[in-house]
Amino acid sequence: MQKRAADFYARMRRRRTVREFSNQDVDRRIIKDCLRAAGTAPSGANQQPWQFVAVSDPSLKKQIRDAAEKVERDFYQKESTAVWRHELKKLKTNPSKPFLETAPYLIVIFAERFGYNKNGQKKKHYYVSESVGIATGILITALHQAGLVSLTYTPANMQFLNKILSRPDNEKPFLILVVGYPSATARVPELTKKSLKEISKFI
Repeated sequence: MQKRAADFYARMRRRRTVREFSNQDVDRRIIKDCLRAAGTAPSGANQQPWQFVAVSDPSLKKQIRDAAEKVERDFYQKESTAVWRHELKKLKTNPSKPFLETAPYLIVIFAERFGYNKNGQKKKHYYVSESVGIATGILITALHQAGLVSLTYTPANMQFLNKILSRPDNEKPFLILVVGYPSATARVPELTKKSLKEISKFI
């Protein structure tokens, strides 16, 4: 057990967020299995309040990029604070998001704010953000385990995703997970993680 835990940690510490993607296709069976893994996540009252929309259609990806970049330009020019822009500068991000078209898959994750019972009446969902967050973490881990890379992308306003992807009003966009292989020239910043002592305490 200790070896399995150590091996898993060693594998996960190699996971890195990538912003430069290859357009190399990804076998859909891999994406399906990773989504199945995400679906095993625990959730409030086992209501599984998540929907995953795996987008590979080029025209839809272009629509998402165009809408996202408009939101990004507004954010950078009007809404972002100087402190936030300083933090982003270290990551070399800007309103241009070519990865939204280049990457073979955009997995758009929606949180079901509420559901419906068999009679069509509204049904309350519990701990939605927590549940969807856990499922997303498992999905990111599964993709890494499969040998793919990903980027968690959350533009300031994501409501355009409901319209482009024809999603119902009870679903709220949670994030866009950009998925694929890194480009041959991909670079990642040298980031460090907090030590075990900094993030945990045994009592």
